Amino acid sequence: MKPSLVDINSKIHGRNAEVLGNERFFKFAVLLPLIEKNDELHVLFEVRAHTLRRQPGEVCFPGGKVDRQDNSPMDAAIRETCEELGVMEKEVNIMGELDFLVTSFQSIVYPFAGVIKAGTKLSSNPDEVEEVFTVPLSHFINHPPERHDIRVHVKPDDSFPFHLIPNGEEYNWSSSAMPEFFYYYKDYVIWGMTARILYHFIHLTQGE
Repeated sequence: MKPSLVDINSKIHGRNAEVLGNERFFKFAVLLPLIEKNDELHVLFEVRAHTLRRQPGEVCFPGGKVDRQDNSPMDAAIRETCEELGVMEKEVNIMGELDFLVTSFQSIVYPFAGVIKAGTKLSSNPDEVEEVFTVPLSHFINHPPERHDIRVHVKPDDSFPFHLIPNGEEYNWSSSAMPEFFYYYKDYVIWGMTARILYHFIHLTQGE
């Protein structure tokens, strides 16, 4: 079969771009939940149950894996929030999408900002959530995070065909630094992906 411009154009014209190789990536969705308390806007956080295999005891936002039955990452974020906090879908209002994250562990994380209706009774799932707490949004605006960089280096495996690339084993691989933010509130430490999403949200909504 000989390729033609007509065939190629039919596959590309009008196509929406995706992250290259995303079909192999794990996809997750999280919600940055805002809630009004005492006439002030708060950010709601979870502490992950200590019995969980991944990241036990860490501070996070509600969220989880995008399942096949979810119509979209936004639906997954709402479903996971309802399951983890014991709230109803009608009590969660999505305001909009935040920038998604592509991690170095072949995952894509889709964050959303939303509001949990004031007065909503929370009944967190003890299998996933150790505790829930809120922090005034103004605290994060008035107390910028600490920043520490994590250096990322390329290390090919032992079977890598160095003889096929210029300079072989002396190839000049690129390296990079990934910023890691740390927010503090009382005895809580907010870091990792949760802090990155929070940092992005604050700059997006409070910037000039």
